[in-house]
Amino acid sequence: MTPPARTQAAIELLDQIIAAARESGAAADTLIARYFATRRYAGSKDRRAVRELVYAAIRKAGDRPENGRTAMLLVADADPEVAATFDGSTHAPAPIAKDEPRARAGVAPQWLSKALRASGLDGAALTDLAGRATLDLRVNTLIADRTTVLAALPDAEATPHAPDGIRLPTGTNVEALPLFNEGALEVQDEGSQLVGLAMQAKPGERIVDLCAGAGGKTLALAATMKNEGVILACDTDRNRLSRLTPRATRAGATIVESRLLNPTREIEALSEWAGRADGVLVDAPCSGTGTWRRNPEARWRLTPDRVSRLQSTQQQVLSVAATLVKPGGALVYIVCSLLDAEGTDQVTWFLNAHPGWTTETLSLPAGSKRGHGVRLEPGRDGTDGFFVARLRAAC
Repeated sequence: MTPPARTQAAIELLDQIIAAARESGAAADTLIARYFATRRYAGSKDRRAVRELVYAAIRKAGDRPENGRTAMLLVADADPEVAATFDGSTHAPAPIAKDEPRARAGVAPQWLSKALRASGLDGAALTDLAGRATLDLRVNTLIADRTTVLAALPDAEATPHAPDGIRLPTGTNVEALPLFNEGALEVQDEGSQLVGLAMQAKPGERIVDLCAGAGGKTLALAATMKNEGVILACDTDRNRLSRLTPRATRAGATIVESRLLNPTREIEALSEWAGRADGVLVDAPCSGTGTWRRNPEARWRLTPDRVSRLQSTQQQVLSVAATLVKPGGALVYIVCSLLDAEGTDQVTWFLNAHPGWTTETLSLPAGSKRGHGVRLEPGRDGTDGFFVARLRAAC
């Protein structure tokens, strides 16, 4: 592909990504993979170059653009080489017209930027939300230890905060690593590893991971517990939960049980666990404002109404979790969001709605206090963004 053809391909992909964001369709990565699956003539350098153009445009456009061309013009404005590809040649975008409209540059839609600033993020802290993510993995201590893994992977380095984390160069084919296939490694952002430590799970305990998804934090808990005790991993998403069993098998996590839940009927499905769990982990559905480094187009999908609906879901899940914790047990609340409305404000709501519960002071290797818990920020901590709080049930 010529450079102009690469730019045109990026514009076509952006059109698809913008439409998917508007209509709650497939993620950008999925659309990019589909695009090139039907264009075998594009070599690896072409695919990489087009992908970089696409994500450069996504990161620059704060509001959802009208179309792919208006987004790509933001990249052209900052890069003369890209601007030169708008030459109107075969397979190239048309020349840039005088005063042609551009997408609005920024970190996020204006209403969302305002909410983030109200939540204590401004300046560089706000800009860093749409930066580039690192490739972090957790060493599975049921199989290996970090020292041994670092010695076996010359390109790896220890993460600065998480005790079992390693960092590999972006673009590393993790699935091709023998250590990964042996179950010694799991892809997991350092921030996700750190907030999971708030559960403080011990061998022999009974733990519920109420929103387990594909089980990243579940498997970390199994390693912390040294495969002693029971972890019940639950979710209402069949597809996501189905990925846990093969991952647990590969990781040698033998204490994990999974259970698919019917939304709004969770308490009924978990009746035998009522008041019996030593701890419940709630990694709640959220806006994902802390994960824009990995999914920058996600900010185009958010609306005030969607955030409001997510808050209602978070409160419902927290209420379910409260019924499962035994007297004196712990509830850990996590969201990969930097909005106070989904973080510390939800803990305030919980404490008011559930008398007898108290918050505990958290000491994590990174992050800073935010209201009732601790917040990790991409710019300051070099991780995805998270809020985490630990609550204690009355004895």
